Amino acid sequence: MTRHDEISENLAKVQERMAAAAKKVGRTLDEITLIAVTKTFPVSDVEILKSLGVTNFGENREADAAPKAATIAGTWHFQGQIQSNKLKAITSWAHVIHSLDQLRHFEIIENIAPRSLGIFCQVSLDGAQGRGGLQGEKLYELAQKVAQSARHKLLGLMAVAPLGAKPDEAFAELCTIHKAFIQQFPEANQLSAGMSGDFEQAIAHGATHVRIGSSILGSR
Repeated sequence: MTRHDEISENLAKVQERMAAAAKKVGRTLDEITLIAVTKTFPVSDVEILKSLGVTNFGENREADAAPKAATIAGTWHFQGQIQSNKLKAITSWAHVIHSLDQLRHFEIIENIAPRSLGIFCQVSLDGAQGRGGLQGEKLYELAQKVAQSARHKLLGLMAVAPLGAKPDEAFAELCTIHKAFIQQFPEANQLSAGMSGDFEQAIAHGATHVRIGSSILGSR
């Protein structure tokens, strides 16, 4: 089997599972954006994905992403933990940032980003240190700053299911948080949640963007 055939087969299976998960809760596949997470994989794999109709690509390291984004046209998503000294590089290629969780990072983005960005604020579902995300008042304070920006757009919320948690319960909680959030930020109606191991549960609870790597490209 060629690499093209392998990726094509895996992609079709993921899309079928996405469609089935959506149908179960009265949603359709066109409500959900598939982000193919291409971190650690070569540009040749991204070219295959593009030939198969994928246009959204996710990376979490700016050094790996920049050459790929320069080669393959599409919408490029940054979903890794943000470091201040990497923001200039990240904003040089990314169109969407999924993991904003510090006001000082957004202030840097306002000053240096060469283009308008779509931004998800990251929610912490368990308050664990080191895994990123905000809760409560701090989340709303950050969102307010993004929403007030003249250049950048607050898209919604992003979260990762906590280690050891049941994804269904984690994403049910996220859905509740998001419903309250859009009462204050009605334009921020998008929800980035779900990866290879739990995207079906995320879709069941309203995810509009799923970030899938290994189920499409395999393990590295």
